[in-house]
Formats: sequence, C-alpha cells, structure tokens
Amino acid sequence: MSFSLSPTEWEIVLLSLKVSTVAILVDLPLAFALAWVLSRSRVPGKIVLDAIVHLPLVLPPVVTGWILLLTLGGNTFLGALIERTFGAGLIFRWTGAALAAAIMALPLMVRAIRLSLDEVDRRLESAARTLGAGAWGTFASVTLPLAMPGVLAAVVLGFARSIGEFGATITFASNIPGETRTLPLAIYTALQIPGSESDVARLAMISVLLSLAALVISEMLVRRSGHGKGRHVL
Repeated sequence: MSFSLSPTEWEIVLLSLKVSTVAILVDLPLAFALAWVLSRSRVPGKIVLDAIVHLPLVLPPVVTGWILLLTLGGNTFLGALIERTFGAGLIFRWTGAALAAAIMALPLMVRAIRLSLDEVDRRLESAARTLGAGAWGTFASVTLPLAMPGVLAAVVLGFARSIGEFGATITFASNIPGETRTLPLAIYTALQIPGSESDVARLAMISVLLSLAALVISEMLVRRSGHGKGRHVL
C-alpha cells in the first residue's frame, strides 16, 4: 500500500485544513465571550445558556445539520438574507461545512476557556487594580496571560473536533467533491467503493495523525499551564 497522496487526496486534506481553520477563527471570539459570561457574570438564565452552548455535544450531529438546514437553508429568511448580502448562500458550500464544524467545536472550546478563566487567581486581578490598572489593563496584563494556556488548548481541541466533523457537515453542506468533501466524508465515500481499501487507509491515517498531533499539542499546553490544572479539559 502506497502512502503517497494523489492530487485529489491533497485537495481533500487542504480543504479539511481550510474548513477547520476558518471554523476555529469564527469560534474563538464567540467561545471566549460565552466562556466569560458563564465564568464571570451573574446574568439570570446562565444555566439555560450553559445548556444551549453544550447542546451540540449531546445532540446527534445529523440533528444539528438538520437544524442548520431549517434556519439557514436557501428557502429560509436567514438563508436568503445571507445569499443577498454575500452573493452566495452557505448550503452546499465549503463555508457551510466550516459553519457546521464551528458549531460542533464550539462547546469544547467554551468549556476549555471557561475552566481556564475559573482558575485565574482573582487576587492577582485585584492587586493589578490596586496598582492602578483599569479593567482592560487588568484583562490584558493579568487575566488573558493566565488564561492563555486554556485558550490555546481550546483552539487545538476545536481544530481536532472540526477535522473529524461528519454528521452535521454531510447533512447541511452535502458531500460535494472539491467543495465540501472533507476527510471524514472522503473516507465515507471511499468505503462505498469496492477495492478502495488502500484509499481509505491513507485518508484514515492522515485523519488519525492530525487528530493525534492536536491532542498531543493540547496536552503540552495544558501541562504548561502549571500544576496540572485544567487537565480535565480533555
């Protein structure tokens, strides 16, 4: 069995990396904002918000994709609005695959960042304010650096989750070669073709290596956070 990739397989790998990268870039500010609200605020209904954020973790991914179809499909108000605004919709496009991956990765990212924020020593923030730092100064000089290992771990975990996303993607964005066929969908497609065992093995090996690398990097970042705190993120 040869492990050299064909041009089509390289295209699949690059598309998977593009989809996952965009998903994480979309998720990161939203995940941080949600984690901050869940960790620091006293807004009413926080339990409900927490449940909604983590819902994709327990819902079948196909259901998440179906909900995306109902809300952002071409015949819906939001879908038509997006198509008019940007000249193209999300459904059956790589941007739709990125959105599906972002939604599936969001709970993991929020959880990792929230745990990191919970572990920040509030006395250090109080000391910074006592020394004259404002709210933004305290955040930039104390809170964010202390929470950074968790933020980086969230990025890596979210990336790994996005690379492996299947159910919501195939339901919302379909399985279109060169447009939405990411690694998991390519493996699924190859499994349907007799005699494609070597193709499946190559693509599966790439998927395993990417996910393993992400988890190793995440563990290294968590260890660097000191005292082993946040290991329960995984």
